[in-house]
Parts: sequence; structure tokens; C-alpha cells
Amino acid sequence: MTRGRSHRRDGGGNAGGRERRRWWALPLRWWHTFAFATGVLCAPFGFAGNQKEEALADSVRVALSNAILDARPPKPTFANPMDQQRYETWLGEMSERLQRKLPDQQHRREFLETVWYEARRAGLEPSLVLGLIQVESAYRKYAVSMVGARGYMQVMPFWTNVIGDSDRRKLFNMQTNLRYGCAILRMYVDMERGDLFLALGRYNGSRGRPEYPNAVLKAWNNWR
Repeated sequence: MTRGRSHRRDGGGNAGGRERRRWWALPLRWWHTFAFATGVLCAPFGFAGNQKEEALADSVRVALSNAILDARPPKPTFANPMDQQRYETWLGEMSERLQRKLPDQQHRREFLETVWYEARRAGLEPSLVLGLIQVESAYRKYAVSMVGARGYMQVMPFWTNVIGDSDRRKLFNMQTNLRYGCAILRMYVDMERGDLFLALGRYNGSRGRPEYPNAVLKAWNNWR
């Protein structure tokens, strides 16, 4: 793996000073990968999504609106049998690991197929999206946070007004929720110029603090 240019970021801290963390990043547009130089915090509590409503340029708003429009994910096609075999192996392994959280086999496979498609479509790693869902909702389709974020990826309802058709109920639809979540995270990654630490913080409404990005990274590593 080629390591990108390193960047130091100050995390949140107490009055005695900020905890310093180092992240390495390659552009997520070409399968973003990175590693911590220090340990990862084990969060003692869940994190609920709390994206902030921000002023968006018209071009960004249009791009996001277009990103959520397509039909249901098509069945994937592969250039060669090896790629298809890797995909089927991934589905099998992830399905086995998700069995306790999602007991119904058909629903579990549909969920994983949709995660894979929506993550790839947005230029994200499926394992990153699985890790984020673990932290955000623990794979609960109808999860609602104290601030009103909904579904697997804890999407804030205001997004349906900004880029959708204002129907908040659709955020409990599996594909809609995953598509919104992946498109929003992709937008934040682009806004932060590939800095996943800041993008994840922005997704959670805690930009610059280390707790949420660290929790997602820990979960992401579990799904690789």
C-alpha cells in the first residue's frame, strides 16, 4: 500500500490540552484507505447522527439530488469470474457475521447487496459503510436518535427537504436510507478534500473531535 501525505489533526480535549491524533489518507475517490499512528478509543456509548444543516452551493445541491434518484440497485455484473467470486465470498462472510443482528437470511443478503452497491456508487468502501452503520444504529432499520436522525445511517430528516421530495418516511426504506447516507458522506469527504477524519466528524455533527471518527475506524477495521 502506498501511504499518502500525513496530516496532523488536533482532536477534542480537556482543559489540560487537546489529544493529538495522526491520520494518513489516500483519496477516497480511488478507494480511500488510512491508518492511525496511535491507538483507537473504545467508545463506551453509541453515537447518534446529528448532521448539521448547512448552506450548500446550488451545484452541490443538484449533485446530491441527482445522487439519490436512480432506481433500485441492479444485480452486479463483473468483468471476470475472479471478481464475481470475490464478491460472493464477501457476501458470504459478511452475512455470517451479521447473522445475530439481522437474523432473516433474505433480508440480510438484500441489505449487504445494497450496502455494497451504494458504497461503491459513492466511491466508498463497503466495509467503511458497515462500520459507520454499526456505530450509528447497530443495524436497526427503524432507529431514531434523540435529535430525530433516522434509520441505518441515521440520516437527519431535513435532508429530504434539501435534496429529496420532503417525504421523511422514506428514510426508513433500506435503499433510500443507505443512498442518502452514502451520498452525504461522499459530499463531506469532498468538502474536506479527502480528509476522512473531518468528514466523519461532520457527518456526526462533531467536526474536529476524535471520539466519533475513532469509533467508526474501530468498527471499520472489524469489517475488513
